[in-house]
Amino acid sequence: MLVAIKGATVAADRSVPGLIVKIGDYPLHHGGVGAIRSLGRLGVPMYAVTEDRWTPAAASRYLRRAFVWPTTGTERAEELVEGLLRIGRRIGRPTVLLPTDEEAAVLIAEHGEQLAGTFLFPPVERELPRRLASKQGLHELCAEHGVPSPEAAFPGSYAEIEEFAARARFPVVAKNREAFERRRRPAVHGTTRIAGPRELLRLARGWGEAPGVILQEYLPREEAEDWIVHAYFDAESTPLAMFTGVKVRSWPPHAGMTACAYVVDNPELADMTAQFIKQIGFCGIVDLDWRFDRRDGRCKLLDFNPRMGAQFRLFESETGIDVVRAQHLDLTGRKVPEGEQLAGRRFVVENIDLPALAAYRRSGYTTPHAPPRANGTELAWAARDDIKPFFTMLARFVRPGARHLWQLWRARRAAAATGEGEQATGR
Repeated sequence: MLVAIKGATVAADRSVPGLIVKIGDYPLHHGGVGAIRSLGRLGVPMYAVTEDRWTPAAASRYLRRAFVWPTTGTERAEELVEGLLRIGRRIGRPTVLLPTDEEAAVLIAEHGEQLAGTFLFPPVERELPRRLASKQGLHELCAEHGVPSPEAAFPGSYAEIEEFAARARFPVVAKNREAFERRRRPAVHGTTRIAGPRELLRLARGWGEAPGVILQEYLPREEAEDWIVHAYFDAESTPLAMFTGVKVRSWPPHAGMTACAYVVDNPELADMTAQFIKQIGFCGIVDLDWRFDRRDGRCKLLDFNPRMGAQFRLFESETGIDVVRAQHLDLTGRKVPEGEQLAGRRFVVENIDLPALAAYRRSGYTTPHAPPRANGTELAWAARDDIKPFFTMLARFVRPGARHLWQLWRARRAAAATGEGEQATGR
């Protein structure tokens, strides 16, 4: 099917559906809605795994069917694979898989032989997504290939934490070492800034005999900028779509998921990303978080998400390509049109950007590389041609969501008062 988008023509194979795959309970996920719209507007039949029938994704006019399948992330892999295969049989034809979380991306990579034929997905090396999603695995890969990243330690016992506390320069940041720990019993919730050795030792007493944490160098926000890279790489690790931008606001402030971001060209960062991907041999969609450290003038890799990011619709090329469209075109044997990214575009997540804006104005923090005004705005939820997901989001968000935002804000204020720092959640 040929679909004209902003003066460009995108040729999509609408005989091959797409399936949004998620593991866990996070119904208010705008990335899934964005993917449904992105391919649905090209005439691609779209399906999605949803927690229930009243999620924003299930309300999209571009969704052919929602498969209600509540999961927690604690299920056995065999159970999850069989559930996916059941959905595949009900769709009845080969379908492109679009994972929205690390668990789903790792599951698909590690069980590719069982899923092949029923589904289409990039032929990534079996163990690579799990290693990239792990903080320790990513740090080791960065060190191996000379990619800048924050200094980090991986203590294996309380005694090693005591040794670290005696020599470390504070503040430091504590994160869960493995990506999936939040499903079980995480040592820390999100990203926790720790002001000094006393606080570290007090927290570490609750981490057990084998603390599953990474203790990382703190990059002060006053001396740093958050950059994001979204891209799609083919089976030869060649970038068919590459985009760069800056995160202007997040929620919780300075440490959470993107609330507002702008497209900003950064060829050096794009080249660094492409080289790293080529070295490790990854293929598929990536969502990378980099932090530019003004103190030494280097971009340091913080996170590598081996799947689409929730804010991927920030980025689109002059030929109408985003990373989700690039993957579908490539896996169905279609050419991905080349084109520069649309500079100056802005992405806003309506339900979290308002409190984030208020918090950032109070702090006085700004992002120097953000353009003074947007050249077009992409909203996460509201769309003229697909408005139901926006109202469904509001219905689910307003009461419990407002309470959750207030609780996060109070926790952040309390943490700041005690010097224990910033926490981050989200995708």
